[in-house]
Amino acid sequence: MTIEITGSVQWQAWQDKVMPPVERVSDGLWSIPVPIPRNPLRYVLVYALECREGLVLIDAGWDDDVSWRALTEGVGAIGYDIKDVRAVLVTHHHPDHLGLAGRVREASGAWVALHALDAAVVRTRSAAVGLAEGIRTHLELHGVPADEARRTVEALNVGRSPEAPVADVLLEDGEAIRLPGLDLKVIWTPGHSPGHSCFYQPDRRLLFSGDHVLPRITPQIAVYAQTQGDPLADFLRSLQRLDRFAVDEVLPAHEYRFRGLDKRTAYMARHHAERLAELNEAVGKQPGATAWELSSQLVWSRAWETFDTTSRRFAMAETIAHLVHLENRGEVHSSGGPTVRWHPGGAR
Repeated sequence: MTIEITGSVQWQAWQDKVMPPVERVSDGLWSIPVPIPRNPLRYVLVYALECREGLVLIDAGWDDDVSWRALTEGVGAIGYDIKDVRAVLVTHHHPDHLGLAGRVREASGAWVALHALDAAVVRTRSAAVGLAEGIRTHLELHGVPADEARRTVEALNVGRSPEAPVADVLLEDGEAIRLPGLDLKVIWTPGHSPGHSCFYQPDRRLLFSGDHVLPRITPQIAVYAQTQGDPLADFLRSLQRLDRFAVDEVLPAHEYRFRGLDKRTAYMARHHAERLAELNEAVGKQPGATAWELSSQLVWSRAWETFDTTSRRFAMAETIAHLVHLENRGEVHSSGGPTVRWHPGGAR
């Protein structure tokens, strides 16, 4: 069973590898594509919703001059000015979603809202000393060769990106966001980030899903140097939590709008089950392998050898997340030392 594509113009733009136009979704609701520089996702879909006081934005886009121009011109195309924005509701702390929220606030006086757990990530990252060294150590701990780890950290440009804006309002699960003429509900959906949140509009049965549920790809579920807990377990529980909401249409932050939330979440859960089985088998065939070694043996959308350093870091972080989940289920265990290695079966 497949989803039903409702954003046909967005879908065609995705197929043609071009930016979609600003689009009126329904009365008082528009999608505004904002480019992401040097990123295969190409753009984030910012949603603008009317309230009686002006506009509310869901996500804001990457903090870049080209992106800022696209956002302000997009707001102008729907008959508003960026100064008319009253609030920015951010699905999660990643820079293609949170980045421009600070500029919007400076231009309009809008308040910026983010889940408390992601706001804590922003604060921690801003205050971190030796972040680059911590990333390099984490990479080497999981088997990345020293030269590769060094090149990866250099490619990240740690410390040279714009500082993420601090939220004015900290969101919590189940919270009602009530503005004159607009009601939304916060649904906490951790996994892709600790505080990832979807926004539900009950009167229209719309789900603004951020990166939690996308129509074509699965969001990255990863373990990095500062990750805590079992993000894959969080993500799978978050997929199930959406079952309690009546949703007619999903408005994601990337790609295109669609119907069939239940079909899509079921597919994503199966995808991770298959990946877990594949990884469990790989550990059984090579006891004592590192996450780096295991990552190179898994099936990806293209050959491992074609990945650049950043793509390999993303892939290994996903592999570690699945290994952590398998370890928590008692199916594999890790051994410490200067390099983390993985073995079949539960801890001995």
